Amino acid sequence: MSAAQVFYQCQRCGNCCRWPGHVKLIPEDVERLAAFLLLSVPEFTRLHTGLHPQRTCLILKTRENGECIFLEGLNTCLVNAAKPQQCSDFPNKWNYPGWRDHCEAIPLEKEGAC
Repeated sequence: MSAAQVFYQCQRCGNCCRWPGHVKLIPEDVERLAAFLLLSVPEFTRLHTGLHPQRTCLILKTRENGECIFLEGLNTCLVNAAKPQQCSDFPNKWNYPGWRDHCEAIPLEKEGAC
């Protein structure tokens, strides 16, 4: 017997891009984003990243208001085609307390095994 699982389909509302917090980068993210922006890895790292406060990884820099540096206008991600894994995984593989109050993702039922 299978049970329905909920999958949230992103509507590109940009609300998660304005939510304060850190976008943690894995090495593959850094390489992909650097290539997408036609930068060397060291140049991308210098221009667009910082060190996580706990010194555990690189994070994307943010604007003074806390939004992502790659958010343009209300909801345009300038690096959507190469966005970090953390961004791709939201909200299905991770989310934050109260995310449903801000996120416009549409819940879709998906058949899955028990």
